[in-house]
Amino acid sequence: MYRVAPFVSSFARALLGGALLATIWVNLSPATYYDSIEFRILDLDMSGWNLPGWISPLPLSLTPLSVVSDGLMAFFLFFVGKELWEALVLDRGALKGRQAILPLGLTLGGMIGVATIWTLAGSLIETAEEAGFATGWQVPLGTDVVLCFLVGRRVFGPGHPALHLLLLLTIATDILALLVLGLTRPLAELRLYWLLLPLAASLLVWAGYGRPPPPHATERARRARLGLLPYVLAGLLSWGGVAASGLPPALGLLPVLPAIAHADRSYGLFAEVEALLHDPLNRLAQLLVRPLVLVLFLFGLTRGGVELSAFAPTTVTTLAGLWLGRPLGMLVIGLGLSAFLGLRLPAGISLRDILAISGIMAMGFTVPVLALDTALPGGAMQEAARLGLAISLLAGAAMVLLVRRRPHRPDGPNGPAPDAMSR
Repeated sequence: MYRVAPFVSSFARALLGGALLATIWVNLSPATYYDSIEFRILDLDMSGWNLPGWISPLPLSLTPLSVVSDGLMAFFLFFVGKELWEALVLDRGALKGRQAILPLGLTLGGMIGVATIWTLAGSLIETAEEAGFATGWQVPLGTDVVLCFLVGRRVFGPGHPALHLLLLLTIATDILALLVLGLTRPLAELRLYWLLLPLAASLLVWAGYGRPPPPHATERARRARLGLLPYVLAGLLSWGGVAASGLPPALGLLPVLPAIAHADRSYGLFAEVEALLHDPLNRLAQLLVRPLVLVLFLFGLTRGGVELSAFAPTTVTTLAGLWLGRPLGMLVIGLGLSAFLGLRLPAGISLRDILAISGIMAMGFTVPVLALDTALPGGAMQEAARLGLAISLLAGAAMVLLVRRRPHRPDGPNGPAPDAMSR
């Protein structure tokens, strides 16, 4: 298993730095903070253009908040989605064949548990006058890839296979959570026929550049397929189609992923060795590494401002979903499915490691914060949930204190190494 590249830790520090600065700002001067992130850069409403309703795009209002959340975060989702795609399709990928069953069960189990506990807690606690039954259940579905990695690295160490499983689960959870968020919007707000645009862009760029060249192709033709510009143009079209469809625009670059020429085998999630690869997909990813540090800082700055006085019943509901629902769902549904199918845990991973992973994933920030505006009504309810998401990060600190790791020893000739975790 190759070592995870150090830039993932840089992502986490940038996100936390931006969120800390935003929290200080919003509590000292909330008016200037909200005026800054909601400043209208551009308003575009094409309703007066007399275009047919089925083709007229949604009204566009550009603010620093929307530019970062809907635009720049699409690059981050592309970056982490690339790792999930490689795990699915490449040789030695972590999700090949029956290996996918346990991660899929843990992912779906955690999301089902979160939604169930949120709904139960919300029915027992009156969260807000404007909230109906199960309002906002989509909020805690996601987790946080980079913050979970930061904690997981402290808990498991850089070379432990449980760290790679943790990354796999957080990436899959976040992408599925955003997809569920978009698909559960009212049908009147969805125009899924716009998804034909990313489909067409992906098929065209794959046919022209993404598929392997024919055996008789010249060297010039082979080199032309290594260019990045066609994929960039396809990505722009894809993002526009996804945004116009009513799905979260942050998912806009993901449809192009299968069309991009890639390496033949997987080296693990965020493997450091991928910096040496020259296929278009890995080159695109490496070009994004440094800009994404700034993107995550800006995301923390525009989305991570936590009002410390916003405590309300929604805060409790959020914490109940994350701290109780996620671990229970992962253990009961995920491990239950594996036991029913007679599956064994992956080599080098013990039951204690799974327990630790479920505790770490009780944190939720990046994707849940993206879901606030869509899933919850009213500013007060959103800010109460945001406070709950911030408090949920204490689960990571608790796991670092509770779980003490011994040095991981790789499998030897006598079988798997002894349990690397101890209480």
